[in-house]
Amino acid sequence: MDKTININLGGTLFHIDEEAYRILKDYLQAISRKFQNVPGGNETIDDIESRIAEIFLSQKSTAGVINRINVEDMIYIIGKPEDFGQPEEEKPDPLFGSTYGKKLFRNPDDRIIGGICGGIGTYLNTDPVWFRIIFVFFALMFGIGIFVYLALWIALPSAATESLKKDMYGQSYIHAVSPGRETKPYTATTDFGNAVNEIFRAVGKILRIFVRIILIVTGVAIVVAGFLAIVAFIMIFIFNYPGAFSTDAVGMNLSYLPDFLNYVLTPSLVPWIKVLITISVAFPLLVIIYLGVRMIFWFRAKDGAFLLTGLIIWVVSIAALSILLFNEGISFTENAKSISQEYFKTFPDTLYIRSDKKISDLSVDNEIRIPDDEYTIFISEDDKKVYIRTYLEISASDENAVSVSVKKRSAGRSKMDATEKTERLLYNYRISGDTLFLDDYFTYPENAKWSFDEVGVTINIPEGTVIYMDKTVERLYHSYDDEDFVSDTRNRFWLMTEDGLEYIEPGNRINR
Repeated sequence: MDKTININLGGTLFHIDEEAYRILKDYLQAISRKFQNVPGGNETIDDIESRIAEIFLSQKSTAGVINRINVEDMIYIIGKPEDFGQPEEEKPDPLFGSTYGKKLFRNPDDRIIGGICGGIGTYLNTDPVWFRIIFVFFALMFGIGIFVYLALWIALPSAATESLKKDMYGQSYIHAVSPGRETKPYTATTDFGNAVNEIFRAVGKILRIFVRIILIVTGVAIVVAGFLAIVAFIMIFIFNYPGAFSTDAVGMNLSYLPDFLNYVLTPSLVPWIKVLITISVAFPLLVIIYLGVRMIFWFRAKDGAFLLTGLIIWVVSIAALSILLFNEGISFTENAKSISQEYFKTFPDTLYIRSDKKISDLSVDNEIRIPDDEYTIFISEDDKKVYIRTYLEISASDENAVSVSVKKRSAGRSKMDATEKTERLLYNYRISGDTLFLDDYFTYPENAKWSFDEVGVTINIPEGTVIYMDKTVERLYHSYDDEDFVSDTRNRFWLMTEDGLEYIEPGNRINR
């Protein structure tokens, strides 16, 4: 059976086992050495012994014997001897009194909103009601007090643990907060102070309820918005769901953009880029939803490591995505164009321009359109090829001849690379007598990538020449014209004048 020793602490008799006695003896000797040459050190040692007795009484050890665990718990609460500050190094504040052994914290034991005034009152050993009145006064001065209070709330930590409370109360913590009773190192000196504090507490409760309601409403809105954003992203980017997520009002179907990545980027990189885009978009949305849930239920969680890990993954994903896209973007740094021209063998009085191959003849549902430039990209469902609508210009010619110019433009890593890309663009037209047949689109050979390519057809005709355009050709012409004009379906004849192309009204057409 272990040997027990009887000791007297603070006028109370305790039974302590031999191992615990050795630890306690060494601890008390270290405390005695710490304060033996300090003014008022004996009183401090007596206070510490009384505090130790109160802690031992609160622990209610098995069979009334103090063991090693009880002593170690007591040392954790009071602190090691080296943790105690040196009084001679501290200087009392001439206005508020001594702050010996104290640090400034938010006081959770005496708080109205955040515990700022309670912490200042504890630090300066003063009734916090005066600081509350000061904050209210400055809050009415253009809200200055509110901003100062919020800044202190962010800057000052809360004394939420026993060790932090010890730092907040200083040496007075030994006798200020004891088991079974609640006291403070300050008191309200007047009934007025107590009354004002109670008013502040009532107002604080109302404010906390009001803020809580705002946080719940805001949290619900954040969760709903984040959830809808994730659903929309998944439906568009992963499942390519059209309909509700396609913005036809501005002429761009977002649900087709992921498909188009296969025609813009290196095929082997597309899956990686899609994964990185998903992480870059989904992670912030998930964090927003999580923070919204915390605002709703107001729970505390040790989520620092989790959030830090997510932040690292997100930053790495953003960096990797930026590097890949930058490397791919280099292939679009330079622009170049090539022009080919062909003359009609005869000079027709009336030039007929008709469409040959049309977009409407293809099995195309996926469409990406840039409204400002009227640049339209089509993706065929049958062969998954890309088709891009061309544009048509008709201008007056100084020559007594009719010619057709085809201008191709592409982007590349260099001028030479861009020029080579223009030569691969597949566009066809043909001349038959007085008729010019134009394709409605151009396309690419196998395994070729999109490079901001563009094909335009320019028809040069002398003044006085009459031209006829069918509906498809007329749309090509007017889609790049300043005037949104559609001719009478019964008459599609135009006349080249010195002022440009003019529409011939029905009944006024010149027969040649």
